[in-house]
Amino acid sequence: MATDRMLKFVDTEKRMPDKRTVDQRRVDFDEIYQEFDAARATEQASRCSQCGVPFCQVHCPLHNNIPDWLMLTAEGRLEEAYEVASATNNFPEICGRICPQDRLCEGNCVIEKGFESVTIGSVEKYITETAFENGWVKPTVPVRERSESIGVIGGGPGGLAAADQLRKKGYQVHVYDRYDRMGGLMIYGIPNFKLEKDVVERRNALLAEGGVIYHANVEIGRDLTLAALREKHDAVLIATGVYKARDIQCPGVGLNGIYPALDYLTASNRKGLGDTVPAFDDGTLNATGKRVVVIGGGDTAMDCVRTAVRQGAVSVTCVYRRDRANMPGSQREVANAEEEGVEFQWLSAPEAFVGGDRVTGVRCQRIHLGVPDATGRQTPQVIEGSHFTIDCDMAIKALGFDPEDLPALFGEPGLMVSRWGTVRIDFRSMMTQLDGVFAAGDIVRGASLVVWAVRDGRDAAARIHDYLQAKHASVAVSAKSAA
Repeated sequence: MATDRMLKFVDTEKRMPDKRTVDQRRVDFDEIYQEFDAARATEQASRCSQCGVPFCQVHCPLHNNIPDWLMLTAEGRLEEAYEVASATNNFPEICGRICPQDRLCEGNCVIEKGFESVTIGSVEKYITETAFENGWVKPTVPVRERSESIGVIGGGPGGLAAADQLRKKGYQVHVYDRYDRMGGLMIYGIPNFKLEKDVVERRNALLAEGGVIYHANVEIGRDLTLAALREKHDAVLIATGVYKARDIQCPGVGLNGIYPALDYLTASNRKGLGDTVPAFDDGTLNATGKRVVVIGGGDTAMDCVRTAVRQGAVSVTCVYRRDRANMPGSQREVANAEEEGVEFQWLSAPEAFVGGDRVTGVRCQRIHLGVPDATGRQTPQVIEGSHFTIDCDMAIKALGFDPEDLPALFGEPGLMVSRWGTVRIDFRSMMTQLDGVFAAGDIVRGASLVVWAVRDGRDAAARIHDYLQAKHASVAVSAKSAA
């Protein structure tokens, strides 16, 4: 029986792919995990218990059919495994690398207690890389071409997932992005040691080969208005993401040497892509030889501290106001950062930046976690008289992101937003108050994970298809009535 190959967790230990040594990975930006070979992937996939209620699937935003493709991998049926994995996920090779599996699928594996979870992400990566190597990954070929066109604003994971889904249905899809490459944060925000850029560019090329048309270096509101885009296309999807850095209000925040996280990461990633980056080359956004302090506790903060290590910082310290257990970032990423020499100052919050013209230190206060707030999280409370200063030459603010003022940016006052600045939609149709204008991803839900953006993009594509089909049916009925 096929299931004889499964349930091996009782006598087979969990094994992640081998990691490159700390000394190796501290000096370059290559991915830190090696890939599984066929034997190891089969072995680890066979640990799945094939449970009746797969919580891994329930807690995956895409509801990937994880037990099915684990069983197919254990049986050596890798082409089928890829077909199952890609049926619900437009970018399995990317999610397998960057999803915080310890918080999602693997963190909810039913065998986790006492046996440790199945290494779902690594097997997903292995399946997809094997599919690419064997030529099983093909560009989209629609069953038939449709005349309707859709304009997608934003070439990040949400916009590209929607574009892929719409193209599969035969629509003429145009993606507009303000940057010179498609991919959004997958290109400019996430470092190579988590996601090498040729992986993203390979997928971008596949979408283009399938008929998705890219318009790079086009900013809506500067080069085109939203009104012009609506005239040009039968439907428009806003999938810009959120990029405006949250700031911190404290003395000294305007000193030189204090930077938003995304500016820092973008400079590093552009340099890795071979671009000329003056702010990197002149040392402004380069941590080489500096004492670096990163403020924040999410995955972006982890990207910053680990980038600084690789750039040759003298020291790297992460300041976070809660404890390790309450950190929003992936615990796996925290462990990797600690291995690479990052120091964590838990239960600490910045009180002021000190220095003359440039920052020379971050004065912090110790924090006590008090009673839970309305969200259930314990409220950080300052411990009086607990000041201490961390010396630094470069401070990076990784405090999260907020939406830009899209109505003003797009020159479209009719585009309604929520009190948080996110685009307001009808969550059943995913349409804004503007007819034929939809929105999805972080610009609706707020800063979140790539996998959630993919999910939202897929859902938006389905709603856009419903809208255009209903519109087509309405026109047909009107024409029939007139006849």
